[in-house]
Amino acid sequence: MTNRENFLSLLRRTGYESVPVEFSLCPFLIERMRKELGVEDYQEYFQFPWRRVEDIKLVNHDVEQYRRFYLRPLAEGADIDTWGVGHEKSPNSMHMTYMRHPLENAEDMEDFLDYPFPDYAHGNNSHQKKQVEEIKKRDLIALGDMQTTIWETAWYLRGMENLFCDMMAEEETAVFLFDKVLETSKIRARSYAEAGVDVLFFGDDIGMQHTIMMSEELYCSWIKPRLKELVDMVKEINPEILIFYHSCGFVEPFIPHLIEAGIDVLNPIQSECMDFKEICRKYGDRISFHGTIGTQTVMPFGTPQEVKKAVWDNLDAAGKKGGLFVAPTHILEPEVPLENILAYVEACRTYRK
Repeated sequence: MTNRENFLSLLRRTGYESVPVEFSLCPFLIERMRKELGVEDYQEYFQFPWRRVEDIKLVNHDVEQYRRFYLRPLAEGADIDTWGVGHEKSPNSMHMTYMRHPLENAEDMEDFLDYPFPDYAHGNNSHQKKQVEEIKKRDLIALGDMQTTIWETAWYLRGMENLFCDMMAEEETAVFLFDKVLETSKIRARSYAEAGVDVLFFGDDIGMQHTIMMSEELYCSWIKPRLKELVDMVKEINPEILIFYHSCGFVEPFIPHLIEAGIDVLNPIQSECMDFKEICRKYGDRISFHGTIGTQTVMPFGTPQEVKKAVWDNLDAAGKKGGLFVAPTHILEPEVPLENILAYVEACRTYRK
């Protein structure tokens, strides 16, 4: 099989010949890998199976316009993202930030209607088809990345507590905000799908370490119908696109709903929260998986042999048909030894069904 054939067959659970590798490094580990191993581009060096296609590029989008929505000014050096969400730097983390919510103090529909949401409908997507073609020519999978898709984008703007209160009270502002985020997501997803990507990666964290973030009733009322509408639109354009969905934490009660919404691959099956073997046994005939190797446990604190065993055990559980793109469950932080990263790669390269 070619790389593309192997990857697609693996995730469609129709068998595979080799185990692809994939992980994300924090800046500290990127620099350490460069200095100690001479690796400049770890995606190329370790032969990741996919490459990302750039999103629609916004035109004349000035993020400074969002400062007026913060009654308490953002801290010095804070970044403002595309949606206007403020990110104040944390002294205790290399990549996590203290998030500020521009619609936190909005009081009525007029405040929401006054907000300048990013205008992807009039953005520039001329680069996408060319990037897809170039990626596929290299026998790689073209990936469109739209994580933080509906729920997270909405609460980043409004604040989680405020948005939960709005949802429970069935405020029209919550309906407006979710629909506006969905509308924008559909514009972006349509552009990726029409450009010919193989994979679209959606996602919203809907789980916590030991429980779900909201009730199933609330999820099925507000999030699931909009996610399904988004997936249905993509599948109508191209039924062959694989839809990945990310949520950290414990999400087992939501898995049947995600399957019903049309999700093909669930990421990351966080090993500290769920037993992959049990999840695979229950749902592995209807959905595939990406991740499963713990970044709170075995990757930072296990031995290289324990890392290999975790990889091999999970691949064994998935079986010969495939259905598992095995990988660390989240970004690898400074405490992860390079030896464990190399052990993960070796385990994938040497696995025999």
